[in-house]
Amino acid sequence: MNRKLVILLSLMYVLLMAILAVYYYTHGLSFKSMVAIGGIVCGAVPLLLAIFTKLQFNLPIVISYLIFLVGSQLFGSILGWYGLGWWDTFMHLISGAILAFTGIALYERLIHRSAGNEISPWFVFLFTLSFAVLGGVIWEIYEFSSDQLFGMTLQGGGNTDTMTDLIADTVGGLSYRNMGWSANKDET
Repeated sequence: MNRKLVILLSLMYVLLMAILAVYYYTHGLSFKSMVAIGGIVCGAVPLLLAIFTKLQFNLPIVISYLIFLVGSQLFGSILGWYGLGWWDTFMHLISGAILAFTGIALYERLIHRSAGNEISPWFVFLFTLSFAVLGGVIWEIYEFSSDQLFGMTLQGGGNTDTMTDLIADTVGGLSYRNMGWSANKDET
C-alpha cells in the first residue's frame, strides 16, 4: 500500500510540475519553467526509487518531502514566497527536520536490530543531527557555487543568509528530539 501511495503522490507532483513547465515556457517565463523542470526531477526521485528498487519507504518522510517540494519550488520560487523574507528560513527549518527523520530511518536500516540496545543514544543523536546539518551545508555549497559560476543570486543576503539558513537547518535537525522520536521505534 505504501509503495502504491508513494508512486501516486510522486506521479501527481511530477505531472503538476510538467504542466507548469510547459505553461511557463510557452509564456516566456524561463526561470519559472526551469524551476518546474527541477520539480520534475526532484519529484521523480521517490517515484523512480519506488518503481525500480525494493526499498520500503517511510510514508511520512516521503509525504513530508513532497510537501517540502511544494513549499520550496511552487510556493517559494514559482509564486515568489521567498521574497517574503521569512519563507527561506522556514523552509530550511523544515528541511532540517525532514533530514533528521531521514537520518533516523537510515540509521534503523543500516544498524543491525540486535545492535540497537548496545549503541549509545548519544551516538544516534549525533548521527541524526550531523545528517541534518550536512544536508544544509551541501545545499549552501550549491547556492554559493550557483552564485559564483552562473551569476545567480541564491544567497541574496550573503553571509547573513547562509548563517541563518544553517542555524535553521540545525534547529530543524534538533526538532526530532522534541517530538518524542526514538531510534528504536518501529516505522510503518
